[in-house]
Amino acid sequence: MPDTTIHSDHPQLHDAADRAREAATQARQSIESNPLAVVAGGLAVGAIAGALLPRSSKEKELLAPLGRQLGERARAAVSAAREAGKTELDQLGISKGAAKDQARGLADGLVKALSSAGSAAAKSAAKRNA
Repeated sequence: MPDTTIHSDHPQLHDAADRAREAATQARQSIESNPLAVVAGGLAVGAIAGALLPRSSKEKELLAPLGRQLGERARAAVSAAREAGKTELDQLGISKGAAKDQARGLADGLVKALSSAGSAAAKSAAKRNA
């Protein structure tokens, strides 16, 4: 069995071993204090590795139906959410036409307010000059 002890006549090896132990301790503490971050990081690394590795024909054969099924479910979920939102807005009396009418009314009110402010400013200036 080889001797794994670090001799005092190699201070650089001793420093490197100390740094390695410290890094291992910090890593363990990080994992213990935030395991979800480690899981998320592992998933991210796995996703990146999976994206970079070429797919075999067997993987394509096995995963293609699953991908289609997931895509269909996602489209169905988006459609259901859109319909539920549209129904809720209709029940509140908020529709595309109503929103356009409100925007038009707001624009008209803004134009009136700006016109009144301009007229008042002009009258005030005329009084000061008189």
